[in-house]
Amino acid sequence: MKFSLFAHMERVDEHQHQKDLYDEFMSLCKMADEGGMTTVWTGEHHGMDFTIAPNPFLNLIDISHQTQNIRLGTGTVVAPYWHPIKLAGEAAMTDIITKGRLELGIARGAYSFEYERMVPGGMDAWSAGECLREIVPAIKGLWKGNHTQESKHFNFPKTTSSPKPLTEDGPPIWIAARDINSHEFAISHDCNVQVTPLWQGLEEVEGLIEKYNEACAKFDRRTKIMILQHAYVAKDEVEADKAAAKLHEFYCYFGAWFKNERPINQGLIQPLTQEEIDNHPFYKKETIKNDLMIGTSEQIIERLKHYESLGYDEFAYWSDSGMSREEKETSLRRFIDEVMPAFN
Repeated sequence: MKFSLFAHMERVDEHQHQKDLYDEFMSLCKMADEGGMTTVWTGEHHGMDFTIAPNPFLNLIDISHQTQNIRLGTGTVVAPYWHPIKLAGEAAMTDIITKGRLELGIARGAYSFEYERMVPGGMDAWSAGECLREIVPAIKGLWKGNHTQESKHFNFPKTTSSPKPLTEDGPPIWIAARDINSHEFAISHDCNVQVTPLWQGLEEVEGLIEKYNEACAKFDRRTKIMILQHAYVAKDEVEADKAAAKLHEFYCYFGAWFKNERPINQGLIQPLTQEEIDNHPFYKKETIKNDLMIGTSEQIIERLKHYESLGYDEFAYWSDSGMSREEKETSLRRFIDEVMPAFN
């Protein structure tokens, strides 16, 4: 099993300055590179200070100049916010600048808040999924050159990506998948798969790879599958409980952004009350440690060994948590020094 770092710059209020969040982000990326992690993943979001990440290519190019070996992944770009020609060209240029270190993750998106602002007239998840399914073959065709696109959302005459990627046949493409149709789409187009369990614990972890395996069997081929989860390596149960409380709060804010119902001011939603956090209908503080990768190094090794036995190729350590920079760096250092050696 390989290990990677997933990091945005996140905040639920204004107590952390955005520049400080970027410095923290870069520190974690350098730690991941020096510690032997395989990839840094960072995504795309707009107009919301919950996840400050307007263009992952900018961040990845900056990381490439401050690291040595780690690969650089978009986790993920959001298909309906891009034209295929623009995405193919910018990804290719990023691959050139980073000397062939790019991994291109693509998703349909998650937030109605962003659809309302980024797509004229708005968009629903179904249409966003259509964009994803059209943009992947378009990008591959543009990298090969002389590609003509005739589809529902994207139509253009014969075009070649300018520039073309440094990586032969283009950087690896990863698809964020949950339902069986998304898994089948990824496998049928020779793409890798990224899955993100949320609040259903081990049952969801096992269910997601079952869908992946079904898709692989259907098309008689196997790519790679990565599992993305929030993680915290604690020295003891007391510290694990503290981390779980912070991550429970983080997920409650994620749920609030997803519902898109609360007032927004200066890119932040109206703060949740403690009662709202304690009584969230899906995210329960009593089960958060089981739902996410939280525990001592020994506990996390045991769980990751099970993930490895299920067939997961990569575990992406999601660092965003609402904790302090010191807490995030301490946990990541423990993961690198105490957890990863058990898999070498």
